[in-house]
Amino acid sequence: MTILVVADHDHASIKRATFNTVTAAAECGGEIHLFVAGHGADAAAQAAAHIEGVSQVLYVDAAQFEHGLAEELAAQIAAIAEGYSHILLPATASGKNVAPRVAAQLDVAQISDISRVVSADTFERPIYAGNAIATVQSGDKIKVITVRPTAFEAAAQVERAAVVETVPVVQPAGKSTFVGAEISQSERPELQGASIVVSGGRGLGSQAQFDALLSPLADKLHAALGASRAAVDSGYAPNDLQVGQTGKIVAPQLYIACGISGAIQHLAGMKDSKVIVAINKDPEAPIFGVADYGLVGDIFQLVPQLVEQL
Repeated sequence: MTILVVADHDHASIKRATFNTVTAAAECGGEIHLFVAGHGADAAAQAAAHIEGVSQVLYVDAAQFEHGLAEELAAQIAAIAEGYSHILLPATASGKNVAPRVAAQLDVAQISDISRVVSADTFERPIYAGNAIATVQSGDKIKVITVRPTAFEAAAQVERAAVVETVPVVQPAGKSTFVGAEISQSERPELQGASIVVSGGRGLGSQAQFDALLSPLADKLHAALGASRAAVDSGYAPNDLQVGQTGKIVAPQLYIACGISGAIQHLAGMKDSKVIVAINKDPEAPIFGVADYGLVGDIFQLVPQLVEQL
C-alpha cells in the first residue's frame, strides 16, 4: 500500500499543514510519497525530502503550476494516481479546492476533514460544527481525503533526505487563468501556524478599537491576530483573520478570546486549542464553557491591564 500526500507550499518551503497530513498518512500505514507541483519550486521539493516518514518526493516543475490553479493540479494528480491506495491533502484553502476535482476525475467519493484514522479504510470526521463525530468507511480503490491539520501532530524534519524524482508534466487543462492576487502582508505569524492567537469579537465595537486594543497584546506575545465571524461581518477585521467553521481552523498552544461570546461557528474553529483564555463581560457567555481560564469584566479595562503586566 502506497500513499500520496499532496504538499501545500509557497515554492520556497513546505507549509506546516503538510507535516500534519504526513502524520495522518503514516497512521494509514504503508509507504508515503509526497507530491510537489510548482514552478521554480526546487527549494520546496528539497525541503519535502527531509520530512520524517516520506520515502519519495514526486516533483513536477511547469509554468502551469506557478499559481496553484486547482484545475491544473487536479489533472496532474489524477494522471499519477494509479497505484496509490490513498491521496491525502491538507484541509487548507488549496487542499479543499483541489481534492473534489481529483475525486471527480477518479470517480470516487471524497472524505473531508478527517480528524482520526481508525484503520486504512475507516476514518472519523467532525460534523454539525464539531458537535458530532461521523465514522466513515470507504470501499473505493483510491481514497481521496482531506486532513484537518489541527487534529494531528506535525511530522518531524530529519537530516536524511528522501529521493526526489521528477515526474512528466501533463498537458495543461486550460480551464482557468490566473488574473491577479491581492495578498495582505503582515509581520505577525500566519494565523493557522501560530502558537499563540489573540482573537476579537463584535464586543470590540469598531475596527479602530479592534486594532487599538488587540494589536498591543498580540505584539507583546508575538501572536497572530484572529477574529470571530461577527467581527469580520461587522467590518472590524479582514476575512483572512476569521476563525471558525467557515473561516480558519486553529489549534495554537494559547488562544485568547476577547469580547467573543462563543457562537458554535466560532467554537468549531478553535476549541482544540491547548489553553483557552476568555475575556468577556457576560458570565453566561458560551465561550466560558470551553475556556481553561476566564476573566469576567470589561475588555477595555482588562486587556490594557494584561498588556501592562506583560
